[in-house]
Amino acid sequence: MQKPSYNAKRIEAKWQKMWAQKKFAIWHSTEDKKKEKRYVLDMFPYPSGEGLHVGHVEGYTASDIISRYYRMRGYNVLHPMGWDAFGLPAENYAIKKKIHPKIVVAQNIKNFTQQLRRMGFSYDWQREVNTTDPHYYRWTQWIFLQLFKKGLAYEAEALVNWCPKDKTVLANEEVIDGHCERCQSVVERKKLKQWIFKITAYADRLLADLKDLDWPEKVKEMQKHWIGKSEGALITFPIMNSQSAVEVFTTRPDTLASATYIVLAPEHPLLNALQSQIKNWPEIQRYVGQAKNKSERERQENKEKTGVVLQGITVTNPLNQEVLPVWVSDYVLAHYGTGAVMAVPQHDERDRAFAEKFNLPIVDRPLLPKDEVIVKVKGKKQVQYKLRDWIFSRQRYWGEPIPIIKCTQCGNVPVPEKDLPVTLPNVKNYEPTGNAESPLAAMEKWVKVKCPQCGGGAKRETNTMPQWAGSCWYHLRYLDVNNKKRFVEEKKERYWLPVDLYIGGVEHAVLHLLYARFWHKVLFDLGFVAQPEPFQKLVNQGLILGPDGQKMSKSVGNVVNPIPIISEFGADALRLYEMFMGPLEDAKPWDPKGIIGLERFLKRVWTWVMSEKKTSAEQPSPELQKLLHKTIKKVTEDIQAFRFNTAISSLMILLNSAEKASPDSRTVALFIKLLFPFAPHISQELWQWMGKKGLLDYEAWPTYDPALIEDTTFELIVQINGKFRDKITVPMQISQSEAEKLVRVQPRIQGLLKGTQPKKVIFVAGKLINFVL
Repeated sequence: MQKPSYNAKRIEAKWQKMWAQKKFAIWHSTEDKKKEKRYVLDMFPYPSGEGLHVGHVEGYTASDIISRYYRMRGYNVLHPMGWDAFGLPAENYAIKKKIHPKIVVAQNIKNFTQQLRRMGFSYDWQREVNTTDPHYYRWTQWIFLQLFKKGLAYEAEALVNWCPKDKTVLANEEVIDGHCERCQSVVERKKLKQWIFKITAYADRLLADLKDLDWPEKVKEMQKHWIGKSEGALITFPIMNSQSAVEVFTTRPDTLASATYIVLAPEHPLLNALQSQIKNWPEIQRYVGQAKNKSERERQENKEKTGVVLQGITVTNPLNQEVLPVWVSDYVLAHYGTGAVMAVPQHDERDRAFAEKFNLPIVDRPLLPKDEVIVKVKGKKQVQYKLRDWIFSRQRYWGEPIPIIKCTQCGNVPVPEKDLPVTLPNVKNYEPTGNAESPLAAMEKWVKVKCPQCGGGAKRETNTMPQWAGSCWYHLRYLDVNNKKRFVEEKKERYWLPVDLYIGGVEHAVLHLLYARFWHKVLFDLGFVAQPEPFQKLVNQGLILGPDGQKMSKSVGNVVNPIPIISEFGADALRLYEMFMGPLEDAKPWDPKGIIGLERFLKRVWTWVMSEKKTSAEQPSPELQKLLHKTIKKVTEDIQAFRFNTAISSLMILLNSAEKASPDSRTVALFIKLLFPFAPHISQELWQWMGKKGLLDYEAWPTYDPALIEDTTFELIVQINGKFRDKITVPMQISQSEAEKLVRVQPRIQGLLKGTQPKKVIFVAGKLINFVL
């Protein structure tokens, strides 16, 4: 029988067809208390573009390697996939293509699914979720109602971030350097009535519980910074010739003696209250108007300080009765503390920069004990947070309808749970209006309803939820995707949670991850989940940069589509290349030629295995056997530590040695098992070629013999006067006297020593011997 040549396209199509014919049942998971579980989760994608790029493939390959490894280790593995299909990404793509979001999302999901299956990812497809499915968002709306009933969802007028291009409100976390994080438009500030989540009520717990999570320190620090906990005191500065006062929050009451001026935020209510006393009111008005169009991040990070003094307004320092001027400046934020600060240029860089620009005093007076100062000025200890409540509503069509009915008599009334889901009506005109209203407001038949409480005429809430809503709890729905009575059955939730491994990009550190933790904690407090945190371990994959070294972007034209690569080299080669490029967490530029070496490696594996005689009972040489067991140990440890690049390197080293010997069936079988999580198609094909039955997914992972990984000899470096002269193989536990005797009889060393007695011999066990002449 002629041995076939390696044909990635044929082999991968064969096994993918087999997996599909079995409806991917080999990767289905059920609760099994006899087995230890592993819940391995990817951050699910937005099906908003024309398909996956190689950046998606990196994280998904890493999670697939882990999932396959744990199945072989005998764990009960849950590895699901779904679609984050509501929100701006999908809607903007639909508007661009002039296709209804419902249609374009379905098309994109179909395309994404085909791409994922061509990569050979071992997802449990019976648990697939889609955030735009009414059966799914029924429970998103139900969770909203729980927040509403608990007083954590409220409606209020708020100064919001408005994207003029996307024509919707953005959360603070979605504004980067004053620009929309999605379309880069300059963000405007508007005052609108919005639905808001009281995430600040959970600030302390969101901060404190980070210590119990196995997350990258960078992500923890980003969340800590965003929450921004500060401990300090409230201190009152009386306004001269007035009954009013300025209350400030300071983390440094001990510096009160050195305060030289007071600064108000442009939004501070005292400005209007003191209008009649402010002599330069038109100038103040102009400045306040300019500040409205700056984002908070821009105001905080702007190095060029701006401000205007309030002429005619001064305060007294309650500690020493000094008279201090009052300024308005946009580097002070209205929501942080009291919206007013006491400026101490000697001890604060921002205050110093402001003082130097406007020639304000900078004084250095002795620090006073904090508690003593607070008592003396009748201050009050307080904790403040930088975190703001989450502005939740969006003025767009493509999102979950907010399940609230607005009644003129009863106010905001929750939709009865029996009437959920409030389904999104089909509309022809889904483009945003730009007038701070959702297109749903024009759907008169849908909008007009009866109030569930009084029966009178009422209207539905027409704003929709943001794209983050569905992703706040999808990790829970995967556990019980078909349940019509609960969002998740209690026993299933207790079995699978928390998520053991969550893989995704660091860009979600203060968006999705913070929001999901908040929702989960609310559900925990209400008794619906048993764990206070959803994601126990988090791993961030680094960016795959374009061939030009820049971040992949359609506008730049450097996005790499994986499908042409799979068609030419195969999915196994692509999987190996993406893992071999470098450490998982590092950013790495794409090299179009880099995959060739990995394809060549797979061809060598194929040729080596095909050269093995199926009846071969030969034993590997002692050297090869030792290397095999060392490789088993190395690959096992590297997979557990996400060092996939070095695991692949060790497989290459093993193949280099194995090719020189006549392959035996045991070595080949163990090698294939080690390769399988990385390159499942070729591994399964070679396994079958060897006459092995069944699928590798549930074959036992190789174990190493501890006795075989211990070296009995090593190469001893021989130096004379600190210079390398030779190296010889010696027993591992050789003593100094034994080493000296053995080295002295070596012909080369004898010639160099010429019978000279060394003044000193330096011996480093396990490494070297140095003769000092």
